[in-house]
Amino acid sequence: MSSDHAMKVLVYSDDASTREKVRLAIGRRPAADVPRAEVVECATQAKVIQLLDSGEIDVAVLDGEAQPAGGMGVARQAKDEVFDCPPICLIIARRDDRWLANWSRADAVVPQPLDPMVVADTIAGLMRTRAASRLPSNH
Repeated sequence: MSSDHAMKVLVYSDDASTREKVRLAIGRRPAADVPRAEVVECATQAKVIQLLDSGEIDVAVLDGEAQPAGGMGVARQAKDEVFDCPPICLIIARRDDRWLANWSRADAVVPQPLDPMVVADTIAGLMRTRAASRLPSNH
């Protein structure tokens, strides 16, 4: 996998501290065999959809507890509406939320409290998936 091209990772939460924890867990490169991660943070549902629609995002991390639009609903909307939607990881607060994560069609789930190693491993896996499956660009 090319390591000179950064992959964009979108982190959505209305909570700045949650966004920071995810950003720090991902770091510059979540695993040695994946490209650098360029983290793009946002706090609104409209911005998430705008960024996903742009086609520039490679992986999205959505906070299931975000307000007013929770990450699960945003994930479901993105999977329904965004062409070539990137892999989505949901942050869930309760183990019982896994069924909702399945409903949202998220590709991965990480529980709160966030374990930096689990977050990094999960995001690295989604980066590998995206690199292998991304549709060719028309540019």
